[in-house]
Amino acid sequence: MDILSLIPQFGNLLYTIAAFIIALSVIVAVHEYGHYIVGRWSGIHAEVFSIGFGPVLWSRIDKRGTRWQVALLPFGGYVKFLGDANAASGKDEDAINEIAEQSPEELRRTMHGAPLWARTATVAAGPIFNFAMSILVFGLVYWSQGVSREPLTVGALQPLPGVEQGLLEGDEIVAIAGVPTPDFDHAGGWSDFVDALPVQPVLDYTVIRDGETIDVSAPWLFPALIQQVTPRSAAMDIQLQQGDVITAIDGDPIFNFEQLKERVESSDGRVLLLDVWRNGAELEFALAPRRTDEPKADGGFVTHWRIGIVRGMMFEPQTVRAGIWDSVKTGFAQTGRIIEGSLSGMWHMITGAISTCNISGPIGIAETSGAMASQGAQNFIFFIAVLSTAVGLLNLFPIPALDGGHLLFYAYEAVSGKPPSDNALRVLMGIGITLILSLMIFSVSNDLFC
Repeated sequence: MDILSLIPQFGNLLYTIAAFIIALSVIVAVHEYGHYIVGRWSGIHAEVFSIGFGPVLWSRIDKRGTRWQVALLPFGGYVKFLGDANAASGKDEDAINEIAEQSPEELRRTMHGAPLWARTATVAAGPIFNFAMSILVFGLVYWSQGVSREPLTVGALQPLPGVEQGLLEGDEIVAIAGVPTPDFDHAGGWSDFVDALPVQPVLDYTVIRDGETIDVSAPWLFPALIQQVTPRSAAMDIQLQQGDVITAIDGDPIFNFEQLKERVESSDGRVLLLDVWRNGAELEFALAPRRTDEPKADGGFVTHWRIGIVRGMMFEPQTVRAGIWDSVKTGFAQTGRIIEGSLSGMWHMITGAISTCNISGPIGIAETSGAMASQGAQNFIFFIAVLSTAVGLLNLFPIPALDGGHLLFYAYEAVSGKPPSDNALRVLMGIGITLILSLMIFSVSNDLFC
């Protein structure tokens, strides 16, 4: 074996690991800081704020007596409050009794001696901070990208193979093939508009150029152009790239994305031979589409054959700055969609409607982290926000040892007037840790065998 041939693979592995560590560390830091800062505001003292577990690589103690540290194993983090026995906020009975004997007032600064409202707020703050981070990132991405100008205005033109391109940057498109272009805020308008266009390689575009209305010829609006490659997909496995144009399938020429989609969906998983144009070069690839469970707009899931690419328009539309309020609403809406889709997916996996292979473990998340980072900073940051929502949601599950489990205990205390007994808590925490470890093993097996 040529040792030099392993260098690119080793470099890609390091890149993937680094992206995974960065993504997970950011999410953990936000989550744990939520616990820490709300706990501090609530009068609960934090002894340790840790990013990672195991041997400590770096630490310092601040003026409040909290030790901030970075540990060797970057698979999570924790805040250890006064009176906690461990990172899962188990009760240290000896420490609590000693504090109560020496200074009853100090007991108020422990997690277990604080009022119910303070404990509830502190525990709930972790997932809430994860959601808040996602909302902020989604809103900022929407704000920075802007919204397409009305009417549709040509920005940068995408390079395409062997086509007549009559459009110029700055052209305002008012109609295509005689069909007026709809407003972007018209629900379903664009789908109906594209469906109404005649299916042919070149169309007539009516544009306003320098104040004059003229007709020009240009390619189909959505060629078989790859705008984005989905991580852990068939397309990524064969190294298709953003900007690639698929010109033929099994030797049959195609000129738009719908033709590509129809051939993939009807393939039944059969290997397809693709002719691909990349920066003037003609390439050939073979790949087998994969069954993919996708959420439907009206709820539930539908299974399709997919190769894992997102279509692109033949030009980048010119944009205008989005409003702050619209950006905030978009942030909330995007976060809500992820939560709704995650819950729906879990329910459909439980009922057997879709495959449990949709659950990814640390290996899958690491691969996706590296893939998204390789597609640019904005895609990577967007992925971190998606993962942050998932982590916040997971932590709210009513499983002992997770935040949702603690909140369930506090709900019991609020109703009964007393917390669960220490023996009951120990048993429940053991069950919760067993469930979490089982889920981790299951997700890793998915990464390896699905």
